[in-house]
Amino acid sequence: MNVINYSEDHLEEIIKRSEEDINNIISTVNDILLDIKENKDKAILSYTEKFDGVKLDTMLVSDEEIRQAYDEIDSSLIDALKSAANNIKKFHKAEIPKEWNMDVISGVSAGQIIRPLEIVGCYIPGGRAAYPSTILMTVIPAKIAGVKKIVCCTPPGKDKKITPAILVASHIAGADEIYKVGGAQAIGAMAYGSESVPKVDKIVGPGNIFVTGAKKLVYGDVDIEFPAGPSELLILADDTANPEFIAHDFLSQAEHDPNAACIFVTDSKHLANEVNQEIESLTQKAVRKEIIESSISKRGKIVLVSDIDEGIYLTNKYAPEHLIISTKDNNNVLSKINNAGSIFIGDYSPVACGDYGSGTNHVLPTAGGARMYSGLSTEDFIKKPTVQEVSKEGLNILKNTIVPIAEYEGFYAHADSVKIRFKEDN
Repeated sequence: MNVINYSEDHLEEIIKRSEEDINNIISTVNDILLDIKENKDKAILSYTEKFDGVKLDTMLVSDEEIRQAYDEIDSSLIDALKSAANNIKKFHKAEIPKEWNMDVISGVSAGQIIRPLEIVGCYIPGGRAAYPSTILMTVIPAKIAGVKKIVCCTPPGKDKKITPAILVASHIAGADEIYKVGGAQAIGAMAYGSESVPKVDKIVGPGNIFVTGAKKLVYGDVDIEFPAGPSELLILADDTANPEFIAHDFLSQAEHDPNAACIFVTDSKHLANEVNQEIESLTQKAVRKEIIESSISKRGKIVLVSDIDEGIYLTNKYAPEHLIISTKDNNNVLSKINNAGSIFIGDYSPVACGDYGSGTNHVLPTAGGARMYSGLSTEDFIKKPTVQEVSKEGLNILKNTIVPIAEYEGFYAHADSVKIRFKEDN
């Protein structure tokens, strides 16, 4: 990779992500969704055969298939999934907000109560790899929030089966139903419901461009967490950082997807060159070499800034999905970071911790979405209705606030609903 000297003139090019244009596939996805809305199971099964090459008799995974899955994977993986699940549960339990109530003025009490969603759908991508960790990350927060029914969809293999690790993870996490359906057709199935797949209130989970497009189109019929695209990483480091660690972190995200975006930002020219050499060397030995090379050639960058403050400015403009900070004063740098999905501090906090084991969620906003979104959390699966109770004394105080505003806006029945309560016979 070339080492780029940062300048404001090059900012747009530096922060540019994948060139995949979702508008190119929206028409196709819309046709799929309309077909599913009208023809339900028939359309879902037809698209599964067309896109996945699998002709299914039933989409629902049976209890027997889940039991068999435990016998088909190594016990060490089962133990690792259980350990990860425990950490995810612990972290996400701490996210549950508390109900509260306050006296706004004398006689007027107001607050918030917490209620879970009724039913949610979790999409688990397939394709290049199986992602049991994503089952844990999507199902467990919903379970902790108190969601009554959790439905998962994931693409079937050519053998009409779901990868055993996915099934084991779904059981550990507490999913209620798993369906063998992927892509835009899975989003349509959960958004509109069918004879087999229940209609949900919210759909979460990452996916390819067709899944992302479908989620955008069904938003409004159901809720979604946020659009999520290819993986991203920004590493911000100074000359105290370990170049070997940085190079390995860089590759760990580049291996996700040919369209993954990885950027290393530093104020040290020497470190930039060292990391560049390490990346080149490691890439040649990497198991997923082709994916890494494609990712780096499209979106891999090393950016040299004048100082760490300029690096912080660039980081906030980039708003990365994952951010690693490795500097001589990490806490000071962290205090100035406003836009990042998940942040990893110091030499011994690789992104892999958040992806698998530390308990934080790995379903995160991409493409600059961290400017306005946070990662998936327990709060994504709850509602916060407001509650108020007003006494006659309190309403009498509010009357002089409510009536003039309501009448000015032309809502005389609003005003009368207050005034009627102070008629002499009431």
